[in-house]
Amino acid sequence: MKKKHIIAMMTLCTMAAGCAEKAVETPEPQKEKEVVPAIELSNMDTTVNPADDFFRYANNNWIKNNPIPEEYSTYGAFTEIDQHNEILLQDIIKEVSQDTSATQGSVAQKIRDFYNAGMDTVAIEERGYSELQPYFDMIDGLNDKTDLAELMGKLHSDGIGGFFNAGGNSDPKNAEMVIMHLYQGGLSLTDRDDYLTKESQEMRDKYVEHVTKMFQLTGTDSIEAAKKAKAILTLETELAKKSLSRVEMRDPDRLYNKRTRAELQKSTPVFNWDNYFKAAGAPEFDSLNVGMPDFIANLNKVILNTDLNTIKDYLRWKVIHGSASMLSSDLDAENFSFYGNYLYGQEVQQPRWRRILDATSGCLGEALGQLYVEKHFPAEAKERMLNLVGNLRTALGERIKNLEWMSDETKAKALHKLDCFNVKIGYPDKWKDYSKYEVTPESYFQNVHRAIRFENERDMAKIGKPVDKQEWFMTPQTVNAYYSPEMNEIVFPAAILQPPFFNMDADDAVNYGGIGVVIGHEMTHGFDDQGCKYDENGNLNNWWTEEDSKKFNERTAQLAKLFDAFQVRGYQINGQLTLGENIADLGGLNVAWDAYQMTEEAKANQSIDGFTPAQRFFISYGTIWRNNSRDKYIERQVKTDVHSPAEARVNRTLGSMPHFYEAFDIQPENGMYIAPEERANIW
Repeated sequence: MKKKHIIAMMTLCTMAAGCAEKAVETPEPQKEKEVVPAIELSNMDTTVNPADDFFRYANNNWIKNNPIPEEYSTYGAFTEIDQHNEILLQDIIKEVSQDTSATQGSVAQKIRDFYNAGMDTVAIEERGYSELQPYFDMIDGLNDKTDLAELMGKLHSDGIGGFFNAGGNSDPKNAEMVIMHLYQGGLSLTDRDDYLTKESQEMRDKYVEHVTKMFQLTGTDSIEAAKKAKAILTLETELAKKSLSRVEMRDPDRLYNKRTRAELQKSTPVFNWDNYFKAAGAPEFDSLNVGMPDFIANLNKVILNTDLNTIKDYLRWKVIHGSASMLSSDLDAENFSFYGNYLYGQEVQQPRWRRILDATSGCLGEALGQLYVEKHFPAEAKERMLNLVGNLRTALGERIKNLEWMSDETKAKALHKLDCFNVKIGYPDKWKDYSKYEVTPESYFQNVHRAIRFENERDMAKIGKPVDKQEWFMTPQTVNAYYSPEMNEIVFPAAILQPPFFNMDADDAVNYGGIGVVIGHEMTHGFDDQGCKYDENGNLNNWWTEEDSKKFNERTAQLAKLFDAFQVRGYQINGQLTLGENIADLGGLNVAWDAYQMTEEAKANQSIDGFTPAQRFFISYGTIWRNNSRDKYIERQVKTDVHSPAEARVNRTLGSMPHFYEAFDIQPENGMYIAPEERANIW
């Protein structure tokens, strides 16, 4: 599950797809996903001792019978639901894409023309990279570094990245209002350490080769292209040196640095911020949050010490890099070769229809989501979810009241924060208005960039205004959920409310072990090592006593230690990087377990299929993390993802769950066993 973070304006439609050879490509006819049993027994492997490896016990036959499709780098329960949703969404898009009577400016017209333009590979192939020329011309017109700020504002507003990120979000110390935020950015590899460690030297060499090829494909001769690529790596390395690590970025206190515009300008005199904000479309404002002051101040040095031609080459690269998947097949294929195949092990690209579907869902998310909800989200699912949320809120409240390590003073504040949780289920009460977003059938590239400009204008217009509490940061068709610390809310899109997470026909043990844990996970994010720093109103505000904070940190450190000691296929997990998600997993399990115990079914304690209710609860939890991943994906995940690999989320988390030991008779000699004094016990 995800927490909501700052969303940089240039990341909106990065899922935009590249080219194939055919002008028309459609999915093979498929049947809708059949109703699945509460627990699919054939997915389990009862030859594996659950006391030694519960992940394999719950999922081993599924793993054996579901090799990773060549177009994926990781494949699991989330992917299965995604695939099912894609069929449903494709049917919707087919219907509207064939509707020639749709009124100009209507949602149907926009979805139809966006999708059809993306599928028109003949036109895209003919254009090659010609649609990049206006950006190249803008960059070529940069004759002096003093004009760089205005150029960056124009590029950022069009979704072209470079040097840093900027956008509107709530003020961490005044969560009712939206302010401007500046954050580090400008890198093209997946992590700052990719530029700095000896272990990543091969990746850097491959990256230079990739940039060289992309320049060649856009008209630069091989010798010049190689020179440009090496200089770009040097520039990005200088940005990486002052970038915070992913662990450092998990500290919200560190990322809050309110500055006046005058103070910002003083830190980077070579970069005219007034010109930047004006060109980016920002309204007038007096102060902003500078997330990484050292990084922003270092921009002055980077700009001064970098040759103007290298800066221009870097910006040309960012244009090419950000647009490659929307261009002709040669650029798209080379982009995939490095970012899909080399970095993550994906053997082939997703079929074009799927990539264009994802792009449509990214750029017209709530428009498509509204049609999805009307067809595929029953009202009774929302009602059942509301009941589950209510039960889990009660269970978490009781756990807080009974914490032996927390004072009454802090408990009262924690309970008040819990009471103030806002809950959103299924879809927004107020749908996004796309009337100002123009979509035409002529150009896929232009449609994507108009979507980015549309979102940028919306984003900038929020600055200086109250936060819209009705806004969602995921679409209804997204298979995920999130907690927003700034909004103090938990959000569950419609798409996740289906098996194996949520099954209207399943017994309570299965639903509480699935979606119940998901609900508890998101609730616990309000009290993880980041969420606990925000109060009931979403403000960054310490509501803990000093002693309670110390005890909390000791307990979270124990959980980090447990994950630091866990490897998946030889890849070491970073317990600090994944701490927030690991706290939420463990808390979610505990809260869902307690909530389940309140049900009549749990009290009856009747076995089904030879498993006790307790066993079915934990089996359900294990199955939602069924997953096959390529080694390269795992390698990237442990370095860059705040989520632990699926195997660890099952085996390591359950190792600190006392009721799991009782359900499966875990003994000291078993692989799942963790000594009581070494287990984590937080919420």
